[in-house]
Amino acid sequence: MGKILRFRRRTGWTRPRDYGVAAGPRYRHRDDHVTVRGVARDTVGWLRRLRPVILGAILVSIWPATDPALVGPPSFLATPVERVDQHFTICGAGRTHACVVDGDTFRLGSRRIRVIGIDAPETHPARCPEEAELGAAATRRLRELLSRSPFEMSGWAHNPRDRYGRELMSISRTSANGTVESIAAEMRESGLARRYTGGFRLGWC
Repeated sequence: MGKILRFRRRTGWTRPRDYGVAAGPRYRHRDDHVTVRGVARDTVGWLRRLRPVILGAILVSIWPATDPALVGPPSFLATPVERVDQHFTICGAGRTHACVVDGDTFRLGSRRIRVIGIDAPETHPARCPEEAELGAAATRRLRELLSRSPFEMSGWAHNPRDRYGRELMSISRTSANGTVESIAAEMRESGLARRYTGGFRLGWC
């Protein structure tokens, strides 16, 4: 009898390892072979590098919500609009009903109201003669704007107040042609108030 040879299964050469190639999905990018796992690792690396930028963008987007004095509320988060038709004076010497305290604050009866979106020079007390002069001019300017004609004011629905207990209100006026004019914007344009930026306020001296 001849020698019995053990049957050996013929290789089909259909699997990656039959060609000496590691198993796993691959794709070609130009002349390089890049594994999916490598791409995922590189993507995670880029995301880690961009993490400060992403966090910064998130903080900027939610910053107005952390300080309601920064910007006025959208209509669906605002209180009903109040219409005010008063002649304002400068507060002091018994004038407390409808009077202006300084360039960003006024009184209506027992209510003390802070205009959302602006920071005016201090007057009680001013830090230097220059600030005192600017503060007096800002007070006169706000009195003029509030007394010009009836205006509307509205605040955040949850009725926040600043650390001094003042109501935070967005003040505007609708002109004869239907244009809505912002009192805060007019104060900024006059140069007697700045855009309020929360705790990062610059001095006026």
